[in-house]
Amino acid sequence: MNTNAGHDEANPLASLDEWENDLLQRYPDPETIAFSKSASEYRNYDAPARDSVREFYRLNHTYQTYNFVQKKRQEFLKFDKREMSVWDAFKFLNELVDDSDPDTDLDQFQHLLQTAEAIRADGHPDWMVMAGLFHDMGKVLCLFGEPQWAVVGDTFPVGCAYSDKIVYPEFFVANPDYENEAYNTQFGVYAPGCGLRNVTMSWGHDEYVYNMMKDYLPEQALYMLRYHSFYAWHREGAYDYLLDDHDRDMLKWVKLFNPYDLYSKSPVAPDWNVLRPYYEGLVEKYLPSTLKF
Repeated sequence: MNTNAGHDEANPLASLDEWENDLLQRYPDPETIAFSKSASEYRNYDAPARDSVREFYRLNHTYQTYNFVQKKRQEFLKFDKREMSVWDAFKFLNELVDDSDPDTDLDQFQHLLQTAEAIRADGHPDWMVMAGLFHDMGKVLCLFGEPQWAVVGDTFPVGCAYSDKIVYPEFFVANPDYENEAYNTQFGVYAPGCGLRNVTMSWGHDEYVYNMMKDYLPEQALYMLRYHSFYAWHREGAYDYLLDDHDRDMLKWVKLFNPYDLYSKSPVAPDWNVLRPYYEGLVEKYLPSTLKF
């Protein structure tokens, strides 16, 4: 995968999918979705305890400060880097072709198609199919030179105390916000029950693609995009004190989406020639002819 990767300080993972395989070790239950491999077969690495994942989270937890996130939001949410057609955007994303993932030889677009097709096969609304098709589009941040720890990884609120339900919470002691009295209390810069829409999340592909899609998809789909990596919330039940009733109502949609993201990989490539008319019509229904990055 061309992610400026290698085992250096900025990019400790061999591929972005190494993080996703770590998720399968933490959350191995595929719930009700049946695919061609069992959950255990997805975890096909010789060394299940990988130092690279720990190093990834050390970097992520050290540098994802409140001020860092604000700077990245200012830098990238102007969407002034490139403008492309939707289908050229998928070709651009495919520059992240992964040569090291043991689960699949498929490119990024084919994985997104698999996710979308699994959602469609179960009869969910077409806007949820769109969420599946675009949920990893934010990984293009790597192609703009961003390090892995600022693109993928479990997301979490910044600007308040870190929950011990976040993976590897011990690494937060190196984060400058950990000792900052403005940010290290339970509520930090937020008010009780303020709602997630008023909470600043750590920076990465979730927040980026949410902002890209926020004018085009229903709110249920936007919650799926924005919070699908917020495992401390939707898997561990943390941060309830920041939620409002609307967040609690939307949680069921995030939980519905998440297994399709984690367990939709299959070695069989989707037949784009067959699927193309449906997806071209779907994209035309929801999105403009070009997207800004």
